[in-house]
Order: sequence, then C-alpha cells, then structure tokens
Amino acid sequence: MADEHNPDRYGELWPQYKIDAYLEAMEPFRDLVALSGGWAWHFLSAKGHPEYKHAHDHKDADWMVPSPNVGVVLPMLGMFGFQKVRTRFDRLPSAEEFRRYEKVIETPEHPPFRLTIDFFVKDVPVRVIDGWMVVEPSVLLTFYSTFHSSKSCFAVQAAKRLLDAGIDPQGRPELVEIPDA
Repeated sequence: MADEHNPDRYGELWPQYKIDAYLEAMEPFRDLVALSGGWAWHFLSAKGHPEYKHAHDHKDADWMVPSPNVGVVLPMLGMFGFQKVRTRFDRLPSAEEFRRYEKVIETPEHPPFRLTIDFFVKDVPVRVIDGWMVVEPSVLLTFYSTFHSSKSCFAVQAAKRLLDAGIDPQGRPELVEIPDA
C-alpha cells in the first residue's frame, strides 16, 4: 500500500492525475499482460467507484505476463520510456521471474511522479473486463502470500468474504465500501 495500514485514513483518495497516467501508460499493453494487485481490484470494482487508497493499491501496477508475450512486452516498455530498475529482490533466490520498470512523469500541473511496473512472468487464468485482462479473483487472492503484500486492503478482504460465500466479486459494491473500524 502507499501508506501504512491505518483505518483512520480509510477515506483518503488516490489523486486522479496518477490514476489517469497509469491507465494511459498501460493502454498499449492491455492485450499482452494480466493486471494483478490493486489494478485488478480496480477493474473488478463497479465503474465510477471512489479510488480509496486502502481499497486499491495504485502506487504501482502489477503485471502477470504470459511467457509467450515477454518478448513483445520488454521492448515495448523501452519504447514507452520505462527503464529497468534494481530492487532488493533481484539478488534473492526465487522460483518467480520478476522485474521492475519505472518511468518518471513530469507535467506543468503536478510535481514529478513515478510510474512503477512490477513485471512477473506467469501464466494465470484471466477474465476480460472492459478490454483489460485481469487475474481471476480466486487466483488473485492466493498472491497475497507471495506476490502482493496489501492483504489488509479492504477490497481484498471483501473479495475473500464474497468468494467464501460463493459470490463472484466482480462489480460488487463491497469492493469499495469502507469497513467499520
């Protein structure tokens, strides 16, 4: 999450200009990658939902890139101004193939900010929502013990409750309802 988990801050919103910048940067990749993490929950939520910081983590974009698409996606990242950056995970032994790419956005209207893509080579089951490939919610929840760390976000918790009750979380208002503290 962008901020430490603190229920007193549940109403805070992501700045719309950052949401828009991510969506624009991800658009050329929409048929090549499956969105995971906060961006998956974003598309699984009902259209027009509030962008609460503690519902959907938008500090980065987590991509699950199917093996056949890696050779297409990597050069495209460079073409669109993303550069590979080192992380503390690069030297750790892992069965997962992970890379991070970043790009700094500078506009006259806003202070400079960074777009971060966490790139995992992984074939996963997906569903398509508004033309975006999104990791299936039941699979997405399993990533909160390995790929993602935001298991305390309230969309994750709501989706878990819904799936446990046999309800598909896509489009459900619970994904963006602020829970009682």
